[in-house]
Amino acid sequence: MSHNASDAGDRAGVTRVRVRLGFLVASFALLLVVGLSLPHAAAPDLGPRGWAPGHLLPFALDPALVTAAMWTAYVLGAAAIVLAVTGSGGRELPRPVVAVLALLAALATPFGSGDHVSYAAYGRILALGDNPWLVSPNTWRGGTDPVVSRVEAPWTEEPSVYGPFATLIQGLTSHGGGDNLRQTVWLWQLIVIASWLAVRWALRRMLPGREARIDAIWTANPLVFSVGVLGAHVDLLATALVVLAVWAAHRHAGLGGAALAGTFAALAVSSKFTYAVVLLALLLAFQRRRLARGGVLLASTAVVAGALQLWAGPNVYDQIGRSAKAVALASPWRWFLEAFNGGPTVRSLISALAAVAAIGFAFCFFRLIRPHRESTVGARALAWLVVLTGAYALAAPYSLPWYDVIVWAGLPAVGAAAVAVVDLILLARLWIMTMAYTPGRVLGMTPAVEDVTMTVRTQVAPAVLLAVWAWLVRSAGRGGSRQQPADRPEGSAPRR
Repeated sequence: MSHNASDAGDRAGVTRVRVRLGFLVASFALLLVVGLSLPHAAAPDLGPRGWAPGHLLPFALDPALVTAAMWTAYVLGAAAIVLAVTGSGGRELPRPVVAVLALLAALATPFGSGDHVSYAAYGRILALGDNPWLVSPNTWRGGTDPVVSRVEAPWTEEPSVYGPFATLIQGLTSHGGGDNLRQTVWLWQLIVIASWLAVRWALRRMLPGREARIDAIWTANPLVFSVGVLGAHVDLLATALVVLAVWAAHRHAGLGGAALAGTFAALAVSSKFTYAVVLLALLLAFQRRRLARGGVLLASTAVVAGALQLWAGPNVYDQIGRSAKAVALASPWRWFLEAFNGGPTVRSLISALAAVAAIGFAFCFFRLIRPHRESTVGARALAWLVVLTGAYALAAPYSLPWYDVIVWAGLPAVGAAAVAVVDLILLARLWIMTMAYTPGRVLGMTPAVEDVTMTVRTQVAPAVLLAVWAWLVRSAGRGGSRQQPADRPEGSAPRR
């Protein structure tokens, strides 16, 4: 290659890095403006701030502006991720940058849904001695409590769907926040931010040599940062517990490591039941002493989760059974439901078809990723998480953008042979879901904004997701058989 060609390639690489950095800065800036401004269509009013941080920006965004800001941030953020995964892979973030992002997230007000208000309500019901799995917010104490009465539609009549550990943490934040909603939510935000940092910490220890990819996929990912951290969703707490379970099995080779992994797994399952997927991922990742380690893993999970279940009582998972056949507006399955006029039989058929689709998508992801038998147990388990949770997120009739957080926590483990296609398929899914659920609340929108956003949610998103399904199947069929095993993290030796 001539010097001129080499210089041109270097200049193109530098330009690419600068463009990506510009996209990231603009995306994060827009998201933080949304989070730091006064209450608006994406962020419910949390009332007096008490000793918690207030709104740093003295203006409110109207519904059209907040929607445009979020959509622009998601487009720029997705473009930055495309540049990272198809180019140099990004750069490792300096610690001060990570600290600044965490600080700004702590100063922001959660947005994108009203779920954090529901968390505060369930925690307060528990903290004051009642059962959040039996009592709905609009009936508790006559609907006059200063925290619980602030729950927003459509969840005012719904008891808690979350597990005992997550609800216990919510109860602790309620004890700290008292009868002030903003204080309670802020303490919950600190839990979520700590979870986001814990995932980064654990991934860096399990995947040495991939620090830049971890930051490109996880830490400096505006879409994950928005729906997980700035959205203050319980899914980020559950994801951190899952990743810590994998770290425990990776760090400690013996049965003690399996027991510790089972403890973290139990806490994840007891936060949100679907996170039991970590058990299957670990069982598939174990090689040496698979039977013994698997037995200890399952036994410790059963003991810890069982103890939490006994403490919480028999009604913890009532809501899961009642909501099992829900179909989201942005799901392709919604078209199927409406085409046949709904009804219990159609919903049951959709559940069955979705289960078959999830198995098929998992097989497709397996062909593309092929978790490496010679890599570390942590890398294998994380890759299996991508296979399993990626398939579930794509196939589930009821799925929301923050359900993808666990997928992206495992994605840094996927090796270079499969990186581009898997990253881009999952990015397409996360991007269209973030666009579909903007601003995210059912309150505070003008009719014109509601019409536009509902068109994206009910018409554009299902069509894009159908295209993503086809893309995954085609990629697995054409390229899966030619994929090489996922690469071992640089600088690491095979373990267990």
